[in-house]
Amino acid sequence: MAWYDEGIFYHIYPLGMTGAPKQNSYCEPEHRLITLLPFVSRIKNLGFNAIYIGPLFESVGHGYETTDYKKLDTRLGTNEDLTKFVEECHNQGIRVILDGVFNHTGRDFFAFEDIRRNRENSRYKDWYCHVNFYGNNEYNDGFSYDNWGGYDLLAKLNQHHPDVRAYICDVIRFWVKEFDIDGIRLDAADVLDFSYMQMLRQLANEVKPDFWLMGEVIHGDYIRWVNENTLHAVTNYHLHKALYSGHNDHNYFEIAHTVKRLYEMGENSPDGLKLYNFVDNHDVERIYTKLNKKSHFVPVHILLYTLPGVPSVYYGSEFGIEGKKQQGSDDSLRPAISYEQYILATQENTLTNLISRLGKIRTETKALSYGDYKELLLTNRQYAFARNYNGESVIVTVNNSDDDYMMSLPAQNTEEYVGGLSGIKVPVKDGCISVNVQANSGEVWLPVCLTGEVVKPIDLNLAEKKPETVTAEKSAEISQTVKENEPIVPEKDVEKKVNKPFEEMTVEELQEAILERMKQNGPVTEQMKKDVFENIYHNSLVTWIKSFN
Repeated sequence: MAWYDEGIFYHIYPLGMTGAPKQNSYCEPEHRLITLLPFVSRIKNLGFNAIYIGPLFESVGHGYETTDYKKLDTRLGTNEDLTKFVEECHNQGIRVILDGVFNHTGRDFFAFEDIRRNRENSRYKDWYCHVNFYGNNEYNDGFSYDNWGGYDLLAKLNQHHPDVRAYICDVIRFWVKEFDIDGIRLDAADVLDFSYMQMLRQLANEVKPDFWLMGEVIHGDYIRWVNENTLHAVTNYHLHKALYSGHNDHNYFEIAHTVKRLYEMGENSPDGLKLYNFVDNHDVERIYTKLNKKSHFVPVHILLYTLPGVPSVYYGSEFGIEGKKQQGSDDSLRPAISYEQYILATQENTLTNLISRLGKIRTETKALSYGDYKELLLTNRQYAFARNYNGESVIVTVNNSDDDYMMSLPAQNTEEYVGGLSGIKVPVKDGCISVNVQANSGEVWLPVCLTGEVVKPIDLNLAEKKPETVTAEKSAEISQTVKENEPIVPEKDVEKKVNKPFEEMTVEELQEAILERMKQNGPVTEQMKKDVFENIYHNSLVTWIKSFN
């Protein structure tokens, strides 16, 4: 047993949550990360015992185009700020996991810059994949190279090169020594070389007891990545999709079959395949936005906290914040939230109360972390299963119908069960319990012997429309004034407007061009304008304008 076996994660995208500028001017540090310190105790009180936060290190834009692996992003502060943040988390009993972007770097990374300066004579020319000095790229460097996802902004590292491997190992050792982190989430793990991941696993086993490696994997046979030689866990995108579409389509068969397939992938053992479960993150739309029926927030999160795997909640989703991709932009998925806004949104909030109670149940119930999985009942609109561990059996029931539903379910080794959310007690008769599952809701039925106190019921009746104070739009109104209805210039016309390539534009022309491109993704706020006009660095502005898709 390791700490992550009982992990309940809170996921933070720090550049977004702290309201950092979209582009890095590499100026004096702005100590935004330490503004998150007051959140830590609140996160703890909601039942979370681990934080996944990232990306954190110096980069030019969204954080995944790393400039310096050993320096906190200037927009977030200094290394001392990160040390303080991890220290505060540890003081609260919270583990900290960082983003490890080891598949690619940004173009401002020292090795890539050396290739740009010294070309064939660069000692780092083999650090990247397929560098070809007879080719070219969108930045007109006079050479080509492999990138990630079709973006020349993300230069793909040669994971087989011994110096690259030695450097990445040095980085991880530095993170552990300098910041005392507890694990790493590997970005783009589904394109990492398996021998590269095996090397990282060996290092993880060395640097710290129970150091956790989790990888971003979208689809595939997860057991290829999750085993004793590579990673401890991967992102469970299979279940992510099933959780929201299974409710939108009133199809619990999709969820149950996904769980069964993954459980079989782990050889039908609770220790076989422990995945990182989530309902939204910094790359996908918010769960409250995706659900056709908002009351399904309840059964979705009951399943998130009780199905096999490690649950994770993305910041803001604990109070039902909304976020939708617009014109390819992820900005609304990664909003700024001040501490004052957070307190306002989470006070007396039904959704937050649900998350808090589920965290308490998960923490106090070993069967939800270590128990096996047994399906008990399945229809399109009703679903029940048991998690059994050391003679204790927890029963989970969910209902996506607009009507209540009575279930008669087999129960083990106890005289009475109690609803962990409702406080309702039901007796065991003839080896079964009969329970009423409320419409668009659910329950976690615990043996009375597992509950050391009277369970106080919480309100699970969700209105289809939440109070204004918890919407992303309201948060934006509180924090800044939005200027709307500005003209949009088509992307193809931006460069034509001044009749010259970006590299030949003046700083002022580049600033205006960036603002025009921003308008294509939605309203441009006064803060966004301020960020643009405060950036007076020509090369940075050229990189910025080229980063738009």
